[in-house]
Amino acid sequence: ERPREFLVRVLEAVKAGRQGEGEYPCLMDESNVEAVFQLLDAEGEGSITPRQCREALKALELSTEGLNVVDDEGITLDMFKEEV
Repeated sequence: ERPREFLVRVLEAVKAGRQGEGEYPCLMDESNVEAVFQLLDAEGEGSITPRQCREALKALELSTEGLNVVDDEGITLDMFKEEV
C-alpha cells in the first residue's frame, strides 16, 4: 500500500542484518526461485545444467561453495531449490 515506506523498512532490515544487529530479511520467496529455474529451463525439459545452476547462484550473489552437483547430472527444480 505504501511502497516507499515498505522499501525503507526492508533496506533498514538488510542493513541491520549485515551488521549482525538483526535477522536478514528474506528477499526471495519460492515463487521467485521457481521463476529463475523456468527462465533457465526455457525448453521445459525439467532440468538445467550444473553450469546454469552455478551461474544462477552467482547472479543471485549466493555462494557456490559446497555446491552438491555432478557435472554430467541434470539439476531438477527440487535440487535447485535446495541449493538456493
